[in-house]
Amino acid sequence: MEFNLAQVFSAVAAAIPDRDCVVFGDRRFSYRQIEDRSRRLARALHERGLGVRRERSDLSGHESGQSHLALYLANGNEYLEGMLGAFYARVTPFNVNYRYVADELVYLLTNASTEAIMYHARYAPTLAEALAQAGDRLPAMPLIHVDDDSGNEPLPGAVRYEELLAATSPDPLDLELSPDDVYMLYTGGTTGMPKGVLWRQNDIFINAMGGRPFGATEAVASIEEIVERAAAGGPGSMTVAPLMHGAAQWAAFTSLLGGRPFVMGATTDRFDAAETWDMVSREKAISLSIVGDAFGRPLTDALEAGGPELIEGLSAFFVVANGGAALTPAVKQRFYDLLPHVTIIDGVGSSESGAQMGQTSSKNQAASGRFAPNPGAVVVSEDLARVLRPGDDEVGWLAQQGMVPLGYLGDAEKTARTFPVIEGVRHSVPGDRARWDADGGIELLGRDSVTINSGGEKIFAEEVEAAIAQHPAVYDVVVVGRPSERWGNEVVAVVQLAESARAETEDIITEAARHIARYKLPKDVVFCPKVQRSPSGKADYRWAKDQAVAAQTV
Repeated sequence: MEFNLAQVFSAVAAAIPDRDCVVFGDRRFSYRQIEDRSRRLARALHERGLGVRRERSDLSGHESGQSHLALYLANGNEYLEGMLGAFYARVTPFNVNYRYVADELVYLLTNASTEAIMYHARYAPTLAEALAQAGDRLPAMPLIHVDDDSGNEPLPGAVRYEELLAATSPDPLDLELSPDDVYMLYTGGTTGMPKGVLWRQNDIFINAMGGRPFGATEAVASIEEIVERAAAGGPGSMTVAPLMHGAAQWAAFTSLLGGRPFVMGATTDRFDAAETWDMVSREKAISLSIVGDAFGRPLTDALEAGGPELIEGLSAFFVVANGGAALTPAVKQRFYDLLPHVTIIDGVGSSESGAQMGQTSSKNQAASGRFAPNPGAVVVSEDLARVLRPGDDEVGWLAQQGMVPLGYLGDAEKTARTFPVIEGVRHSVPGDRARWDADGGIELLGRDSVTINSGGEKIFAEEVEAAIAQHPAVYDVVVVGRPSERWGNEVVAVVQLAESARAETEDIITEAARHIARYKLPKDVVFCPKVQRSPSGKADYRWAKDQAVAAQTV
């Protein structure tokens, strides 16, 4: 049997209508309430002409036949209602990075062929600027304004979300939902430009949203089995990552479709570690999903500051689920020292592969440095000609076979490169180097590109270089990552100024901030007499990193 996400949620909600579904700060929503609100949104989208244009059987892998709803939102119940409401209407929602400046937002909205936008009030000024810049590149479209504490009024033509729901019927739409309906997740491409990864809903459910229970090799076989598992219930889970990231969406839907509450803190403009622990304690959450040291360090600091009283309230908390960035041994040890009963699960995956592998560690079981592959996770040869076998000495590419994405929206060439057919089987090969050990464990060696992972955010060197090069005093620039205690890695620009030109670090960063989001800006600028490049003109990133590290130690 294959599954549609909205159908699965509806079946679970019918079985446990009064159980807590979403807890957002002090707000609580039952399964019945979330389904009611989502169905109202679905009808509102449908009445505005959004839905399926072409069925999957008529499309190539890089094509979508559905309307696209931009979710320009911070965390909250509205984000999950936006996703479910879109799914009920056979509309494809997609994530918008709320840190984008107007230029980046214009690219994303046009690339996605956006037909409606649901946005938090605080982002109204940036959205207004982006829509003005886009002009006729974007059609007139429904704008749904979600009020927050910013006090910003709706943009011209926008309707307030709560008023929209109140004015719309919750009666189900007469639509035939399909496992082929698209789940789309935007991620950065190797050149720094976002790409929409297209998944069949069935495949992302099985691969990353609980359709294959944790530790199992077989997927669920029927709606009845899903409902039976959900009815058994269990403690809730919490994530500190924003829902604009795939890992957070996957954690949320794993909880919701598993019959367990999904918990979020009320503070959404910054990470509040103390609030997080208060929520975990109050809601008796069993697990907390984080992204590397950028979250792990403040969480352990808050644990220490909270003392025995806080720690005593966490007796029902058992799992730290980490993914997206490394959680270093020192931070893991702090967790173990403060919460000796906790297990840490490190997961590996990507937007293009879903959940691929993991490793488990605890106070009495150190992490091995190798990962246990999920079904379908393999290592392929460097030339993409064959699937390696456990024990092969060759360093290859981490890959996924079986349920993998359809492709990248609007990009047939990149789809073919990332999802090659190897030995007659279609694979996803996002770009991580790996070695397959004889005992079946996979050693992850790292991304082969120049991607910088800073505080859980993927930052692409070429995009930052292009922004810095806008400064008239910059003659040449190479951007690299440098180890950072706070961020895991921090962005550093190695800059060669034009002859006789003058500029300070602050000048360079100020110019870059006009073109890229703040989180992508370099934490440091290292000036040098000449940027070293290869004879072909390619940047020498190893040399540049040496310069960045040397400047750190001066």
